Amino acid sequence: MAKPDQATFDRLRGLIAIDDVDARSTRPVLEAFSGSEMTTVPVGTADDVTAAFGKARAAQTAWSKLWPRERAQVLTDFAALVLKNRDALADMAQAETGKARGYAQEEVLDVAMTARHYAKTGPKLLAAGRVKGMLPVATDTRVRYQAKGVVGVISPWNYPMTLAVSDGLAALMAGNGVVLKPDSQTPYCALAVVELLYRAGLPRELFAVVPGPGSVVGQAIVAQADYLMFTGSSATGARLAEQAGRRLIGFSAELGGKNPMIITKSADVDKAVEGAVRASYSNSGQLCISIERIYVENPVAADFSAKFAKRVAAMTLGGAYDFSTEMGSLASAAQVDAIEAHVEDAKAKGAVVLAGGKRRGDLGPFFYEPTVLAGVEDGMDCYAAETFGPLVSIYPVDSVDEAIKRANDTEYGLNASVFAGSSEEARKIASELRAGTVNINEGYAAAWGSTAAPMGGMGMSGVGRRHGVEGLLKYTEPQTVAEQRIIGLGGIKGVPRSVFMRIVPMFIKSLKFLPGR
Repeated sequence: MAKPDQATFDRLRGLIAIDDVDARSTRPVLEAFSGSEMTTVPVGTADDVTAAFGKARAAQTAWSKLWPRERAQVLTDFAALVLKNRDALADMAQAETGKARGYAQEEVLDVAMTARHYAKTGPKLLAAGRVKGMLPVATDTRVRYQAKGVVGVISPWNYPMTLAVSDGLAALMAGNGVVLKPDSQTPYCALAVVELLYRAGLPRELFAVVPGPGSVVGQAIVAQADYLMFTGSSATGARLAEQAGRRLIGFSAELGGKNPMIITKSADVDKAVEGAVRASYSNSGQLCISIERIYVENPVAADFSAKFAKRVAAMTLGGAYDFSTEMGSLASAAQVDAIEAHVEDAKAKGAVVLAGGKRRGDLGPFFYEPTVLAGVEDGMDCYAAETFGPLVSIYPVDSVDEAIKRANDTEYGLNASVFAGSSEEARKIASELRAGTVNINEGYAAAWGSTAAPMGGMGMSGVGRRHGVEGLLKYTEPQTVAEQRIIGLGGIKGVPRSVFMRIVPMFIKSLKFLPGR
């Protein structure tokens, strides 16, 4: 387990959908642990995107005509390759993002799980099915699914494998081509996984990777895609939704979150402490579904706060390409600056630091301690705005009702977590939370890892869903094919039209006595 070498980057650079890669301007790709340049990546243009769409459309025609089980076999073989190469993929994820080894492996395994899920369920979900027709026996109605065409995917840097490729896997299973713009900080993670797709038998032109700035490459994708999938900030998502709406193309997005955790007085405090550590500091808190607000009932608030702060202060930080650390670095200097600004603002306005709260330049340029705040109030930057880093605030509350009310007092609605003494109590709380996913006795992984269930947000946290049935069928156009036989709708031969028109209402009325009518 080690940082990828230059030969790896050179091999992957050859997968980029730019014809004259070596002649292009480039931008550096940094190792997050040290901040040093590892390699460079060519910068794509709008013309590169146009060329990629042209090739993808040509390849998609043949791909969509394959039986779904043939497309599923490519995903099955791909999942096996991901698992076989999991250590090298985890190295790449750590190098480009700075995440701890455990969370790099978690991302790699998620890619394999998603591929296997859609390989197994896709053929059945995409099969044409008979539904209730207008007239029993006389109307045969079936629904089939056609691919959208070529799906545009714009992915972020925080989970550069899962969020770059997993959405594309569902699109491919549905018969589409894909043009991907990975984040410029983390392009080689996407390329490493796409290479395995090619090895699994996917036609290279069908899945194109074009790195470059969002203002150029991203906008060119928006202008040409038949469907757009975006993961990123709520502000950018809103702009892209508007652009997609003007073109009348489908749009799906997972956006920001200010995710709450509720801990009731009946909860096991020690278990809640461990759950909160994972929920708040996975991927150094750079996770759309991580927890940033913890509401604790007063009878256990002091005990939880003390134990949580002690546990967070004892977390192991470092830039190791192994499992010896619990938290790695942040991904960039901009992330460190943003976290520090939120912490310093809160401190200046009266918040108290219970743990962490400092840069760790001794470990590397992008390290910041996992931080716990108390006394955070409205008017502080971190009170309502998403921090997207290793910062969480604790709020004692008088009752569960107060906790629910405060948890829902946000424009976001992505993820939530509940720790309670019983499943019944926790499920009741979950039913009152406005969030796309709610985890019980966990922070985020239980819902995220349930690939058969839909994943997405309410409010400013997004539109549409990934995973589940919705995550596949959104990449299709449902088509109804209805065949009328035996009895024509214009009448029955030999029966006067005036008589036929009197019979029709009586017949329709009698249908209520048939099963399913």
